[in-house]
Amino acid sequence: MKPSRILHLHSTFNLGGKEARAVQLMNYFGEQMEHTILSAEPDQLSAREAIDSKIKVRFPENAPSLSGKPSPGRYRELVTYFSDFDLILSYNWGAMDGVMARTLFSRVAGLPPLIHHEDGFNEDESTKLNWKRNWFRKFALGGSQALVVPSLQLENIAKSVWNQPDSKVHRIPNGIDVKRFDKKPQRGTLPGLKKANGEVVVGTMAGLRSIKNLPRLVRVCAASGDNVRLVIVGEGPEKEAILAEAQRCGITDQLLMPGFLSDPARYAGLFDIFALSSDSEQFPISLIEAMAAGLPVAATDVGDVKSMVCRANEAFIRPADDEIAFAEALATLVQDEQLRQDIGAQNRMKARAEYNESKMLARYALLYGYALGRTLEQPKLA
Repeated sequence: MKPSRILHLHSTFNLGGKEARAVQLMNYFGEQMEHTILSAEPDQLSAREAIDSKIKVRFPENAPSLSGKPSPGRYRELVTYFSDFDLILSYNWGAMDGVMARTLFSRVAGLPPLIHHEDGFNEDESTKLNWKRNWFRKFALGGSQALVVPSLQLENIAKSVWNQPDSKVHRIPNGIDVKRFDKKPQRGTLPGLKKANGEVVVGTMAGLRSIKNLPRLVRVCAASGDNVRLVIVGEGPEKEAILAEAQRCGITDQLLMPGFLSDPARYAGLFDIFALSSDSEQFPISLIEAMAAGLPVAATDVGDVKSMVCRANEAFIRPADDEIAFAEALATLVQDEQLRQDIGAQNRMKARAEYNESKMLARYALLYGYALGRTLEQPKLA
């Protein structure tokens, strides 16, 4: 059977949670599909490095833009482009113009079905949803075949705020290959990390964006003791703001920022604690990776984070607007090695039991296969 032609509409294709999952699925389905990827930010494509070399994928430079003022002309160009594909997969608000175009021109013959994926919100909707965007989403999603969300919070929003019917909304929690995190971490994979006696390494993996509020994490680590080493793995526009906050707090020498590093299974276990300081999350893959690596977690109480960790870890998930409580949670973990080990072991067990990729991949295979009108083979996992 010929490979299905899949068009991906991304807000950005820099490696983050949604991009990591999209690549995971692309690699999993292998030669059954060939992919064309459009990004609303055409120069933000770092996730392409994680795509298996055997996968057929294009990043066209002459495709219609996903960004710009909504207009019938722009939408008509997008719809003309859509007709060359078998299925459209769209992701987050930055791709919503493509979703709207598909809905407005739904009666055009030969248009492929569209499945939208919503993974969360940017800083402009971190505390309150934008009513104009809610209206836009409500209408645009009306022509989609399905809406996929990873978290219970987003499922509730999709049904109650965007008025999507139960039959259209599919909550598919993120999953990873948890077995890969059983191996001992490789020390050379975190350049510049030399752990001194008594030093506790607090690590995070995140795009350096304002929604992640990493200056907050710098302040909390500064308040948690002189023996704390903070490692922030990722790239993004907030790097200078993070460095400036570290200098202001006097912990520049305790901060390591190695940039983007692929394959967290190789280095996440070098952390003693995983920390997440975001203003908004839903079902973060980085948290699952940390749990699979056997780490305790100190985090802000956003999205489904508190329900994701083991019961013993729940006390260390604190309100996002209470920085003092967040600092207390982190300091408690810093000071008690046995507590860290006990909670980390329970998090690892929960990750193995609930967040293995097999369930996630099987559900996506059914959903995408139904939209394509074919049965997708599910390769055996290693």
